[in-house]
Amino acid sequence: MATDSITAGGAFGRVSEQNRCSIERILGAEHVRGDDALRREYGTDALGRGLPADLVVFPGSAAEIAAVARLCDAQRIPLTPRGAGTGYTGGAVPANGGVVLALDRLDRIKEIDEASLLAVVEPNVVTGALQAAVERVGLFYPPDPASLASSAIGGNVAECAGGPRAFKYGTTRRYLLGLEAVLPTGEIIRTGGKVVKNVVGYDLTQLLAGSEGTLAIITEATLRLVPKPAARRTLRAWFAGVDTAVAAARAVIAAQVVPAALELVDAASLAAARARGGAGLAPDSAGAMLLIEVDGTPAAAAEELQRAAEACESTGASGVQRAGNDAEREALWQIRRDLSLALRAVAPLKINHDVVVPLARIPDLFRAVDALRRELRLDIACFGHVGDGNIHVNVLVDPQDAAQMARAQAAERRLFEAVVALEGSISGEHGIGFTKQAYLDLELSPETIALMRRLKRAFDPNGILNPGKIFPEYPLGTAPRNPGTR
Repeated sequence: MATDSITAGGAFGRVSEQNRCSIERILGAEHVRGDDALRREYGTDALGRGLPADLVVFPGSAAEIAAVARLCDAQRIPLTPRGAGTGYTGGAVPANGGVVLALDRLDRIKEIDEASLLAVVEPNVVTGALQAAVERVGLFYPPDPASLASSAIGGNVAECAGGPRAFKYGTTRRYLLGLEAVLPTGEIIRTGGKVVKNVVGYDLTQLLAGSEGTLAIITEATLRLVPKPAARRTLRAWFAGVDTAVAAARAVIAAQVVPAALELVDAASLAAARARGGAGLAPDSAGAMLLIEVDGTPAAAAEELQRAAEACESTGASGVQRAGNDAEREALWQIRRDLSLALRAVAPLKINHDVVVPLARIPDLFRAVDALRRELRLDIACFGHVGDGNIHVNVLVDPQDAAQMARAQAAERRLFEAVVALEGSISGEHGIGFTKQAYLDLELSPETIALMRRLKRAFDPNGILNPGKIFPEYPLGTAPRNPGTR
């Protein structure tokens, strides 16, 4: 068995009473919790799966985190950093007990530098709150995951979150200038800085982006800002089916429009949205919808929206409607952000996959999904960021139906195999966590995985930081642990 997550010398340790007393001396007893209700709460994320930690702790500074990390590293106690807990792959879930490092208290916007176009924030600043703060001074932080009202910047960095605006503006990585982080061995490091250009040494800032909390604990992020666009214009267009909608999306881009967002919603997702109160989103007969937003100066935004509307009409849109004001625009986006919640009401379990393929291969992806629907007799709803090829494929199942769950599992592998064959990726935003470990080798070669393992050992020689994620040594809850008391 591989030993990348656990050293060859032994199993993970448990949190003893002595360990707990030591952590209480570091943080204060009021910031150390072991009650069952809180352990369960911090033992799951949006995925709804996980295991309770032995202890949940709430540090208030990088120095406190470093002290806790040193203690855990010395005792080989698993240490799992957690922010808002909005992830879908178990990245912030303790897979093998130990200590959950809850970053709730690190929620300050420390600086907004209007002259240098940057912000310095602690990891538990909510993404939407940062956006609102910088927009009040005429600036703009573009990354906008659907969970922006609740997800936190630290988690966005750890998963390299994207969202609808990624086609034009890019993902979180593009706005990350520097980090303060704590290594699992207790050292505090700083990477990058406050400048856009920096080629001094290896780019550790970008390495930590998307590392899913397995290499270091982010305690501060320096983020690049841009001027706030003067105008935003939005339209929706509906079509007979997905193929026509995808053709329209490509026509919009061919018309030299660079949308701030270019979203596709299929018929199953539209039906779920109507049931949740989005009755006016599209006619019942619509087989797909595009939601298109442009931004810039008022004149440029108006011109681009016109070209986008004409592109949709020329490719067979059965209707095009523009948002008349900001309230209508926000209502449209709220329905889009709530699609995941709407689909949860359709079936007891929604298995959400954030696959991504090259733009030209999107029709092939939808044909592959159609084949899965027919051959495996499954309800599958799709929506997502058609501009950059990132489509959320949602398999809707009843977890009490063993046969249906087996078909869903088969669909999962076939979907990922199809995506890789289309030169895509099995995750565009959510990461691997523990839910996609078994499929890592579909996309990555043994040599690439081996290099990633060596990087993990260099940062985390005892394998204590967020173990059981990305690499499939120990499925959820199966790592050996030394006896001990909680």
